[in-house]
Amino acid sequence: MAISGKLRKLMEEGSWVRRMFEEGIELKKRYGEERVFDLSLGNPVVEPPEPFRKELLRLAREPVRGMHRYMPNAGYPETREAVAAQLRKETGLSFTMDEVVMTCGAAGGMNVVLKSILEPGDEVIVLAPYFVEYCFYVDNCGGVPRIVDTDEAFQLDLRALEGAMGPRTRAVVINSPNNPSGVVYSGESLSALGDLLAQAESQYGREVFILSDEPYRKLIYDGLDYPHVYRYHAASVTLMSHSKDLALPGERIGYVAVNPGYAGRAELVDGLVFCNRILGFVNAPALMQHLVRVLQGVTVDVGEYQRKRDLLYGELAGMGYETVKPQGAFYFFPRCPVDDDLAFVEALLEWNVLAVPGRGFGRPGHFRISYCMEDRVLEGGLEGLRRAARKFGLRR
Repeated sequence: MAISGKLRKLMEEGSWVRRMFEEGIELKKRYGEERVFDLSLGNPVVEPPEPFRKELLRLAREPVRGMHRYMPNAGYPETREAVAAQLRKETGLSFTMDEVVMTCGAAGGMNVVLKSILEPGDEVIVLAPYFVEYCFYVDNCGGVPRIVDTDEAFQLDLRALEGAMGPRTRAVVINSPNNPSGVVYSGESLSALGDLLAQAESQYGREVFILSDEPYRKLIYDGLDYPHVYRYHAASVTLMSHSKDLALPGERIGYVAVNPGYAGRAELVDGLVFCNRILGFVNAPALMQHLVRVLQGVTVDVGEYQRKRDLLYGELAGMGYETVKPQGAFYFFPRCPVDDDLAFVEALLEWNVLAVPGRGFGRPGHFRISYCMEDRVLEGGLEGLRRAARKFGLRR
């Protein structure tokens, strides 16, 4: 057997997003790309903003000597300081470069943090619906994922969280704006979560971290203020990726930021730097570090995503789909018109529409669609969803 039995099992349970993406490739071969409406993948079609292109061209024309060499495993000091300056501006807290480690995206950052804080058998609470890879990351680092449902509006269920806490609880992973629901957790709920974790720390005599995965932090709508987690719990760490806010998913550039108010931050950052190396990342990509250093205050056009969100929300509601209106990110997570979400997603293939079943995010009975697509794809997808709504007895 070429691979381990454990890995074989994990692969069988693997990402539904990737499965639907691969299904889309086959459909496009069969029917042509223009007749397939792939809403399955959060792969932005928008191009990086103009300042990115300008800086990339400048570096190509005026390369800095040694710019592709190794640097400290934490990343270039000047890039870390630029990140810290942006965090000071956004949060009002006293971030310095010493609280920042540049990473291979938020995914690389999550693995680095989990490797740094987990003992074998420690539990990590993961809130459903969730990005499916979280459970694999926890397993990578010897931990045990503990799945806890959010409420019907996909907000934190404090009672369920309290019931899941135990002596082996080491961290709670939050993702806001959330993939797949687009929900932003309120400051009030984060404050209550912080109180709950302080209680657990006192009861069980060990620190419990909040790990806040924030690749969509800058993609929020309707003038909503983003509640940064640092103010609600000292042992808090954020993981950022520029995949979405700068439309650079293939460049794998992000960072980990440790709460400057956390007493153990120096030791934790030392652990992060060490794990960045021993997990094989070594350092975040050098060229991207040079680029994002001057782009910390830059974001893609959020208004364009909000326009798409508003279009889809009106159309889906008119068809009879029940869905929470996203406050950020670029996904909808409607309830299926039938109990079996996989059967519904397979039915959509009749009209060459690809979506992801809710079971892939730990929340059966729903399906996820992404709207970071061209309008042509969204319009074709909506037509398929409209036909599915008629077939399964929804309005219109």
